[in-house]
Amino acid sequence: MTVAVPPSAFVAQPAIEDDGWRRHAVALAISVAMLVILFGRDSTDLARIWWTSTTFGHCLFIGPVLGWLVWQRRNDLAALRPVAWAPGLALVAFGGFAWVVGEAAQVALARHLGLVIMGQGLVVTLLGPQVARGLLFPLAYAFFLVPFGESLEAPLQRVTVAMTMPLLHLFGVPAQVDGVLITIPNGYFEVAEACSGAKFVIAMAAYGTLVANVCYVAWGRRIAFMMMAMVVPILANGLRAFGTIYAAHLTSVEAATGMDHIVYGWIFFGLVMAAVLAIGWRWFDRDPDARWFDPATLQAMPRFRIDVSVAAALALMTAAVFPAWASLGSRQTAATPRQIALPVVPGWQLAPLSVRAPWSPHYPGADHFLMGRYVSPRGQAVDLAIAVFADQREGKELVGFGIGALRENDRWIWIAKLADIDGGAAMRITAPGPVERIVATWYRVGDLVLNNNRDVKLETLKVRMLGGPNRAVAVLVSSEATREHNATVAIKDFLKALGPIDRLADTSAGLTR
Repeated sequence: MTVAVPPSAFVAQPAIEDDGWRRHAVALAISVAMLVILFGRDSTDLARIWWTSTTFGHCLFIGPVLGWLVWQRRNDLAALRPVAWAPGLALVAFGGFAWVVGEAAQVALARHLGLVIMGQGLVVTLLGPQVARGLLFPLAYAFFLVPFGESLEAPLQRVTVAMTMPLLHLFGVPAQVDGVLITIPNGYFEVAEACSGAKFVIAMAAYGTLVANVCYVAWGRRIAFMMMAMVVPILANGLRAFGTIYAAHLTSVEAATGMDHIVYGWIFFGLVMAAVLAIGWRWFDRDPDARWFDPATLQAMPRFRIDVSVAAALALMTAAVFPAWASLGSRQTAATPRQIALPVVPGWQLAPLSVRAPWSPHYPGADHFLMGRYVSPRGQAVDLAIAVFADQREGKELVGFGIGALRENDRWIWIAKLADIDGGAAMRITAPGPVERIVATWYRVGDLVLNNNRDVKLETLKVRMLGGPNRAVAVLVSSEATREHNATVAIKDFLKALGPIDRLADTSAGLTR
């Protein structure tokens, strides 16, 4: 029996047409490993945050969850044909640009986000748009690898206080509040960042998103579940704070806070997670055996296909461009004086620093740091601190967590933001005693005088991206609040005698004499 074989069967086909899952998966695994090595500092930084931060400890579970989500889709993915796709390089480039912006502005969130986007870009580039559509939710869920949400702490502190005070009064506890400090007859409590419930809300966002995708189909139910998942932990945290203070009222502060840490850390989170799941259980509408996507709709071969080895090389080369770009900007270091001195302020004399409640701002990366106390003939006392940076880079930031007027785990506690004092951002802080201070802060970056972290980051970004001197200066003026002298008035009187902040900053940085 003779079988006719068409001539076309003997025509060599392009290599990309014969590529299977094994070759693409190996290329992806190698490329991701190379990306992690190329951005080793940020990869290590992410791992350190996941492992050591109580706020972002849930990120340790995101990787296994991503693996589980892909495994759940394995049968449908096997029906797709992976292809290397050139337009995916644009996503790698976008992630690289986000990284270099974060590097220039010294914003870790942007760097970490850029790294994750570059990883997503590798998936799209090396597996193709159809496979990426099949992996759409796992790819999007990878954003939870990025530590974010610290900005929720301040508003959630206020929400917790607003919930706790009425409950304390309802149960007959004579409580008073000053900012985030709640005082009862046998002690006082700080509704600190750790007690705001932010870590709980951030973790619940990741948990709720997963449940909404796995257990629901209707978008209305998904949205309703997410809203409930966000509200329940906030309410629960307010009740926890109330319960802790009420227990202290009945027993002692030590007993109540010790039990709170045990219950909140090991039991409370699990109970609220279970409660959220139980509330939403009744409205689950997704069949557990339903397919995650229909592979029949993702069979079309995209245009602009390239060989997978070439795609991997191009993707890594694209990613490598951005660290090289960032290194060019980091070389611009301004010359600063070998020594700086506190200014002579007419009508004010230098005096020893306070020993009643010592205070000093925290600028660990400054090239020069000076602090001195000035006293006026009327007895007003003001502290002046100057921090000079020849440039800004990792470990030498002008602004950041634990940098500035208050350091991490400081004895001084933030109470309230005040109206600006002569353009400086003002705050009221307190220390055990109690002792209160007013602190006003100015920043000199480039040719601008700024008073908030956001503007400092934006101006630093502009200087690093477009060129210019990287030198930066922080100026802080502070005064203790006493019965004899108004701290705000003392600061204003001192500033009149001191002169313009920009002149002081430039002199300290060696730009003027």
